[in-house]
Amino acid sequence: MKTSLFLAIVLVSGFSAGTIHGLVNLVVVEPYLDRAISIENQNRFASGEIQDTPQFWDEFGKYRTWQKEGSIISGGILGLATGALFGLVFAYSRNRLPSQHTIMKALVLAGIMWLTIFFIPFLKYPANPPTVGDPHTIAFRSLSYIAFIALSGLGALGFAILSKKIQNKKFVIPIGYAIYMSVVFLLMPQNPDKIITPLDLINGFRMASVCTMTLYWITNAVILGLLWQKFQPHLETESVFK
Repeated sequence: MKTSLFLAIVLVSGFSAGTIHGLVNLVVVEPYLDRAISIENQNRFASGEIQDTPQFWDEFGKYRTWQKEGSIISGGILGLATGALFGLVFAYSRNRLPSQHTIMKALVLAGIMWLTIFFIPFLKYPANPPTVGDPHTIAFRSLSYIAFIALSGLGALGFAILSKKIQNKKFVIPIGYAIYMSVVFLLMPQNPDKIITPLDLINGFRMASVCTMTLYWITNAVILGLLWQKFQPHLETESVFK
């Protein structure tokens, strides 16, 4: 496979999965955002920060339409970024992944990456609607979340490298990673914001986020697996990705 073909497979699969993720979010996640924003608007009306006028609702409606349309594009961009990482890791680890079927290999890797760079960080810093939380802590919360993802991902990479050197007692790898992440989980700071938004809204939003992100990783794996199986780029680049 030429480099251009490899990149095409990776980027097409990532962008396609990301776009699907964005479209699904419009149906599954956006209703929770609409409700959260409605609560915020009512609070701002009550405080006198903004006025409940037809002009406000006209401008607000246009803004939300722009946001929703942009979420599809942002989904595609997310897919390009995450899909590029997924494709690169798949190329290097394909021969060591279980199963003889390319799609199953991709699904196994997607499950590992979903766990290490999404679900475990999600357990520490669960998703909240954008209107929830103190605006002054956004930078702190974002940096904490990114740092946790980095520590989890790098930890998984480190233990994966270690697994190559351990022929026997492979069970120590998941145990070691679990201990490592438990320490990270305890040392990383808590979310400083108190949640005053109704819990049913928060929990619904979080569940929807988990479902749509899980769908994204499955879709990315299936599309990449299908394209990889069809074009078999490894036949010409086996020496590069060993």
